[in-house]
Amino acid sequence: MARYPFAYDRGQPYMGQVSDWIADIFYEVLPEAGFEVRDEQIYMAFQLERAFAEKKTIFAEAGVGTGKTLVYLLYAICYARYMNKPAIIACADESLIEQLVKPGGDIDKLSRHLNMTIDARLAKSPDQYVCLVKLDEARLGHDDVGLYRDLHESLPEFVHTREALQSFHAYGDRKDYPHLNDAQWQKIGWDAFQDCFVCDRRHRCGQTLSRDNYRRATDLIICSHDFYMEHVWTYEGRKREGQLPLLPEHCTVVFDEGHLMEAAAQKALTYKLKHVVFEELVTRLLKGEIRETLAVLIDEAIDQSEMMFDVLESCCQPIPGSERKQIIMNERLLQEIHRLCEILTAIEEELVFESELFTLNDYQLRIVEEHLEMMQKALGLFQHDQAFICWATDSITGLSLVVMPRTVKEVLRERVFSANMPIVFSSATLSVEGSFAYMADSLGLDDYLSFSVNSPYDYKERMEVIVPEWTAGGSFTEKMDAAEQLLKRSDGRALMLFPTREELQRFKQEIANRPGCAGFRFLFEGDQEISHLIAAFQEDERSVLGAVSLWEGLDVPGPSLSNVIVWALPFPPQDPVFMAKRQASSSPFEEVDIPYMLLRLRQGMGRLIRSREDKGIIAIFSEELHRDQTLREHVLRVLPEGVELSAAVAK
Repeated sequence: MARYPFAYDRGQPYMGQVSDWIADIFYEVLPEAGFEVRDEQIYMAFQLERAFAEKKTIFAEAGVGTGKTLVYLLYAICYARYMNKPAIIACADESLIEQLVKPGGDIDKLSRHLNMTIDARLAKSPDQYVCLVKLDEARLGHDDVGLYRDLHESLPEFVHTREALQSFHAYGDRKDYPHLNDAQWQKIGWDAFQDCFVCDRRHRCGQTLSRDNYRRATDLIICSHDFYMEHVWTYEGRKREGQLPLLPEHCTVVFDEGHLMEAAAQKALTYKLKHVVFEELVTRLLKGEIRETLAVLIDEAIDQSEMMFDVLESCCQPIPGSERKQIIMNERLLQEIHRLCEILTAIEEELVFESELFTLNDYQLRIVEEHLEMMQKALGLFQHDQAFICWATDSITGLSLVVMPRTVKEVLRERVFSANMPIVFSSATLSVEGSFAYMADSLGLDDYLSFSVNSPYDYKERMEVIVPEWTAGGSFTEKMDAAEQLLKRSDGRALMLFPTREELQRFKQEIANRPGCAGFRFLFEGDQEISHLIAAFQEDERSVLGAVSLWEGLDVPGPSLSNVIVWALPFPPQDPVFMAKRQASSSPFEEVDIPYMLLRLRQGMGRLIRSREDKGIIAIFSEELHRDQTLREHVLRVLPEGVELSAAVAK
């Protein structure tokens, strides 16, 4: 395979030659294969040339239909080969990753039409893989035992033996088990509380084998935003522990759907504490030969941790529409935290003596010390640091305490934007009413390039936007009636976007009682693995897909998606993260709520028109748009040119 896809003249600037080659592709090569020439796409290509040549960060806002993915893929591949390091393509979620790598996807198209071998490998997040330890627990448990036993028996033979593995064998991917719903998958999928470092099955684990495979990629490594930020956050720690970073050295990063980057960064920088994990970890020390003083302290720490989490649970208040619980701090909780920290400090001091006696396994000891250090740090931030946000979540194994930074600007500046490499934020929605300031400020970016190009599609003729009027303030029953009318009008073929899982579940229960919709097949997020759910929706033309997270990334051209129903304006939830953002703002509604809502609404509306032939309706269920003129003006300004708001639901 030739290193460069064109005749490289070493006497001329490389990126200029790349730009000329890409222009030839878009003007001549791809049109011969049936692609249309798009001026917006070529404009984007010339804008990216500067970012790669000068190693700058760029906001590349390009509307639906510009072909922005092909542009950034070509630049990333060429730059990777020039630098002899892979390029990272970080997508917002797993469904976007699948669209890139699936047969007939963008990478496959480039490979076929350019007769070019592209080495692109997946680096999926750990939670997309079966955990062998959790699978053992599930198949010996009480619920769906037969299901998990069958799954265990279907694993490759080498998983159950100790024979040497001769070649890479992918297995255990969430996508391989589409019949499992989200609740069933959570019982066997990896989660953040699994201690892989000391797992005796890690060398047979699908996640580990996949990691070894993608490290050898020469062109592209494709991962999620979450996984990339986890790599950034754990980079130094893994090196200190003698481990490889999650991702290999790379030359550039493209953040597809880059407007979601801040949330991924916050998630990666989060501390999570759980009593059962702490108990299991420190109990390992009791299996070794330790002094009685340390054993007593460990027992005290376990009792105190359990006490602290019991008190924490009594201080939690549920937040409507959110899985997160607000924590109301009081003196009793502070006392229990302080007491636990004292015991942890005493254990850390005792471990210094134990390490000198060499009676404990050094590796196990280091893992425990790291966990205790993390707990001390997290509990200290929980008590005192106003720069962090705290909440609790519940699960079948108990309460978790979550501590997240309010902003990620400093970390991103230090560990991402200072890397002296080109970084591309690509999306159809990076600006708010023409300005990139909201995105740049949230990421801590001062020096950046930017451009915006509109979609080439004729939205005025192809899109109708309806805002139904209500007589009872937009009650749930009124929304159900309107949804039924709209689904009949489009004969199914609809995507329904809900603000919360509770609203989706309520609709799911109620729609079964609507005889007028009995002829439609309804698919709901959470019932199956997401890529299979999307494929089923696309193949069954009259089906209806209800989702909470598919505001961006869903690409279903053709009549299968002719109707987008927005159940409510997608304002940010009243959870601790956005509460903190509002508290830090002098004008929360204008500076936090409105920009978030407009970006998300634009993304949701962008699901409708995916090709020049597409047409259909968008319905926004919002009583506020009829009584709040300022809000209405905001929404009108983000509609495609020539598109107006209609009040009636046409039958």
